[in-house]
Order: sequence, then C-alpha cells, then structure tokens
Amino acid sequence: MRGAFCQTLSELAGRDARILLLTGDLGYMALEPFAEKFPGRFFNVGVAEQNMVGLATGLAEAGLIPFVYSIVTFATLRPYEFIRNGPIQHRWPVRIVGIGGGLEYSHQGVSHQGLEDVGVMRLQPGLTVIAPADHQQTRAALQATWDLPGPIYYRLGKDDKTIVPGLDGRFSLGRAQVIREGGDLLIITMGSIAAEAAAAAEALSAQGVASTVMVVASVSPVPVEDLAALLMQFPVALTIEAHYTVGGLGSLVSEVIAERGLSCRVVRCGVKTMPTGLSGDLNYLYRAHGLSREALVETALREVGK
Repeated sequence: MRGAFCQTLSELAGRDARILLLTGDLGYMALEPFAEKFPGRFFNVGVAEQNMVGLATGLAEAGLIPFVYSIVTFATLRPYEFIRNGPIQHRWPVRIVGIGGGLEYSHQGVSHQGLEDVGVMRLQPGLTVIAPADHQQTRAALQATWDLPGPIYYRLGKDDKTIVPGLDGRFSLGRAQVIREGGDLLIITMGSIAAEAAAAAEALSAQGVASTVMVVASVSPVPVEDLAALLMQFPVALTIEAHYTVGGLGSLVSEVIAERGLSCRVVRCGVKTMPTGLSGDLNYLYRAHGLSREALVETALREVGK
C-alpha cells in the first residue's frame, strides 16, 4: 500500500499546494516520487517522531495539510502525547501515516510490530482512523478523506500487489464493505489481513460452510449501522485482525453488539500475547498466532459446530 499511498498523494499534491509530506528518516524506495516532484514540500526530520508531529501541528495551524510518515509503532506510540495535545485537541488537519500494520515488520521484532495502534488511536475523540485492506482501497480511501477537517490516522500495509477479492477498491467513510455473502458464518476483518480472511472463507466454502465477509476500513467513524444489520442475522461472528485482541476490531464489534443488545457471539481472532522471541516471515507469524488461513478455517469450523 506504500506505493499506492505515495502515488495518490503526489497526484493530490499536484492539485493542492497545501499538501506536505514529512518522514522520520524512512520511506526509501517508496517516497521518492513525491520527494522528487515536490522537493520543497518534502521534509526528512530524522529519527525524531515527536518533533515531526510537533512540526506538522504548527504547519497545520498555519493552514497547510501535513502528512507524517513512519512505521506504525513510531508513528503512533512514540509521539502519542504530541498527537493528542496537538492535532486532536485543536482539530488541526495532521495526517498520521503508519506503515506495516500488524506483524508485517516480522523479522524486526515486537518493537516494530504495530499490534496496539488501532486500540490507542480509535479511543481519541475527533480522530478519524482508516485501515485499508489492499492498495486499491488505500487509493480510494485517501482520495475520499485527504481534505477532511481534523486529524486522520491511516494504518497502511506494505503490500502493493495483493488484491482482496470482491472488494474492488470500494471505500466510504463510516461504512463497511461486504465482499462475500453466505448464511452460515459472519467474518469481519480489518486491514491487510483481509486477504487471509477471504482465503479462509473460500476454503470454508469448499467444506460446506458459506460465509459472509465484511471489511471494516473505516474504524472511526465506526460503521455501526452496517455492522448491526449483519450481526443481528448471525449467531456467531469471527473478527480477524493483525492486532491485539483487546482494543481493536474485536472489541469494536463487541461494543456494537452490547450497545444494540444483539445476541451474536463474537470470537476474536488476533494476537493474544506479546510475540517476544518469535522471529520469522509474515506467514510464519500468522501461523504462530492462529491467523493463517488454515488456522482460521479450524477456528471457524469449531465455532460453527458449537
């Protein structure tokens, strides 16, 4: 999604001179198209994410639209107080761009794995939170939201090749997208792991279990009506996310069920323990945390059987 983000942002910047891009000493082989086209509007602030958000806050107050770009953990956790006290409390249009949501920076270890970002960001009132499922939806989401008033957090994956079947790049703020329909099981997913969820649904179909699959890219505002309309139709729903099971998509769905008084049971599929000591590629980590398509199929069959 990095390539789609940079390409789309470059196109938007060609139409609006208020757009700036700041990076915390990364984005090599990704941000060059913007930096080369708009050298006066690209700033590498170094490994100083708090200062980067502070600088972006001042630029936004001056009437500009700054995008700050870093790895998920460094974009959200390191400067969290600066995000809270600056663009959120003052409603300034700073755009936080976190790359590698979930386990995508696999070999770099837990310090680089964004497993709590959605939880800490979505609780802030007034912060729009968007987690696209593939590069096509990334482009659509950026085009639809770049000029919104107030701050935005974009949680992006690294993959610019995989396409989630049935999604077709659809995005609408405050809405969710259904990419598959079936009457036996509801699967709700978020972010780039949606491709794994879709593959699990296809495998379940071969075993006689028909699943409805919903992608939630608009995390805040929450697509409450879309979620409630489907949740009331199913006895069990699987939430699938590359995030800790506390605070993320599973918690969001549980909140909707509780507030609407629905009877659907939620099974949260995500990272349940800190992955300290685990190293390997993304597929290895998905298997280790029960998030591979094979593990998701096993979980779904067990829960449907109940």
